[in-house]
Amino acid sequence: MASLSHLASQWNIPPVLLDQIYKYGTPTGMADYAALAIIAGVSGAYISRGYLWDQPDPYAYLAYERPQLKNGGQAGANANKETRNIAQKLEETGKDIVVFWGSQSGTAEGFAHRLAREVTIRWGQECMTADLSDYDPVTISEIPNTKLAIFIVSTYGEGDPSDNTVEFWSWITKATDISLSNLRYAAFGLGNTNYKFYNKVVDIVVEGLNKFGAQPLMPVGKANDAEGATEEDFMSWKDQLFSVFKEQLGFQEVEAKYIPSLLVQEDESLEPIDLHHGEPHGQSDGSKANQSSVVRTLSISNSRELFTSSDRHCLHMDLDLTSQPELTYKTGDHLAVWPGNPDSEVDLLLQVLGTSSRRDIPLHIKAIDSATKVTIPSPTTTHALLRYYLEICAPVNRDNVRDLAQFAPTPEAKAYLLQLGQDKNQYANFINRTHLNIGRLLRLACPGQTWSNLPLAYLVETLPHIRPRYYSISSSSVVSPRKPSITAIATTTPLPDNTNELIHGVTSNYLLAISQQARSQPHPYGITYHLNGPSDALKDGKVFAHIRRSKFKLPITGKTPLIMVGAGTGLAPFRAFLSERCQVQKVGKEIGQMILFFGCRNTNEDFIYREELEEMQKTLGDKLRLVTAFSRQEGSPRKYVQDRVSEFGEDVVKLIDEGGSFYVCGRAGMAREVEKAVGSTMMAVKGWSEDEVNNWSKAVKKKNKWQEDVWG
Repeated sequence: MASLSHLASQWNIPPVLLDQIYKYGTPTGMADYAALAIIAGVSGAYISRGYLWDQPDPYAYLAYERPQLKNGGQAGANANKETRNIAQKLEETGKDIVVFWGSQSGTAEGFAHRLAREVTIRWGQECMTADLSDYDPVTISEIPNTKLAIFIVSTYGEGDPSDNTVEFWSWITKATDISLSNLRYAAFGLGNTNYKFYNKVVDIVVEGLNKFGAQPLMPVGKANDAEGATEEDFMSWKDQLFSVFKEQLGFQEVEAKYIPSLLVQEDESLEPIDLHHGEPHGQSDGSKANQSSVVRTLSISNSRELFTSSDRHCLHMDLDLTSQPELTYKTGDHLAVWPGNPDSEVDLLLQVLGTSSRRDIPLHIKAIDSATKVTIPSPTTTHALLRYYLEICAPVNRDNVRDLAQFAPTPEAKAYLLQLGQDKNQYANFINRTHLNIGRLLRLACPGQTWSNLPLAYLVETLPHIRPRYYSISSSSVVSPRKPSITAIATTTPLPDNTNELIHGVTSNYLLAISQQARSQPHPYGITYHLNGPSDALKDGKVFAHIRRSKFKLPITGKTPLIMVGAGTGLAPFRAFLSERCQVQKVGKEIGQMILFFGCRNTNEDFIYREELEEMQKTLGDKLRLVTAFSRQEGSPRKYVQDRVSEFGEDVVKLIDEGGSFYVCGRAGMAREVEKAVGSTMMAVKGWSEDEVNNWSKAVKKKNKWQEDVWG
């Protein structure tokens, strides 16, 4: 009783309750003592778990350890943490010029590497590239006047910086008491005039640099992808930069010869277990800063065709997160799929390079220069490089066409490539008619010959690295938390002068091949892929994928009215939104009024999710109005979603005035036209001026009451 009294005083147990515990808690017979013994035994076993029994195997980690990361592998190479001071890095490596890049899709990054190589080779200047997220922004102020900085940054969405530019962006827009008076710089931006905030990121960066006293070497350069001019815009700006090098800085141009920054060597002593066979590289660590989860292997639990047309394919795919408990998504997020290149293109390039018989020989990829960052996993194989790590299906840029001439097997092939690469108009006409990738170009330039003088290192340095493709998740995390779905059109584009030859989208056709395999059917265009993936990791219908967080979110309260505008697969996130609103209504909560504007070609072929939308409309009743726009409906005038938004303009304005949130998903050009339609309606209904509409537009976007998930 003394021990119970002690516990009672510690835990503030009333005396009356203590008496009851003592009275009824004292064992009175064998059954009570037996029960207490059992309880004590179970408790003791639980407490001793991991100490006296079920101890973890101290060597279990060896089953998961990658031998290639030991003794000089990539992990070992990165064991000594790199400096985050860019001025210190330039000094340590003896570099005179740094090319910073901020890239979302990889284009700006590719330009940065190309420029750095050409500056080194053509101008004899020691140059390095730098991911903006790898260095502390404030250390840019320490770069001395004897060195140069070049910024190549992209803009996407509503004037947003790329993920790896966020830290630098925050610094340049918020810093106050810094001086950049020693910094000499040039800047180039990538944007698209279909977006309202065309090249906003480079404009803000330049404004910030100049505000702190930095010295621009030349006017800012800008690329416009709306007309497919990004490549030529970059090359024109690059020529202007080189004129500055020559005329203002006095740099001497030298004969351009390929100088590798990477060493790619065969090493037959390595075993298959030592190698990277194609697992995605550049994986996110799932941190908040990069907005992406880790890359994992996900099963495709179900897929089905959404189009009824025999020559066009749109897939609905359900993926399963059950085996990856750390992966979660929220309604409105994106799912990224990492593709592989098709068999035909891989085999063609191996054949043209003369390496088919050595495709599986282990390769080491090492940096010759300490300032060069190796971004492809090593060791690997030529086959893995061409199938999983390099974009071998992309058209070859004009710079590379010209550079490839130095490796040509014959004088005729060299002359052909030089002429094609030096003539802007001839190249534009040629690439529009043929869409030649690296393998097809090499075969065309020199039929029947192998390019044995073309170093594999050159391809690793110059070809873009494979990037994941992002799809808006078309399911609700409330309704289907462990099975996100995506909606993907298999893109196939005929060439202008050759209707028998088609350009196939890499990832969408990769997904189509997986879907067809599940039905035991071939790909409609005969394209084959290694669907089992590296080391059979993707066997039985799996993909490498990760989740990327998005700002495209439903309002916190279900009572908020919604105006949703989508065309084609732009319907995907709205399928998720409506599904979630249906669930909210089912549990008895009030929901706001909604209008969904959806556009496609016609009702017979590509009205995706039609039955589901009709069912949700029944469930939601008068809370949902579905407005369709058909651009190729037989017997009806051509209509686009922006036309229908104008027709229902007063209803749209009414919902906006009631606090509604506006969403647009689809192509950027469509989103721009929708915004114009709403603006015109505002002017007509409210009598606003254009300035008032612009001010309103900025305000609602700042409050996240107008959100866009757009591309192209």
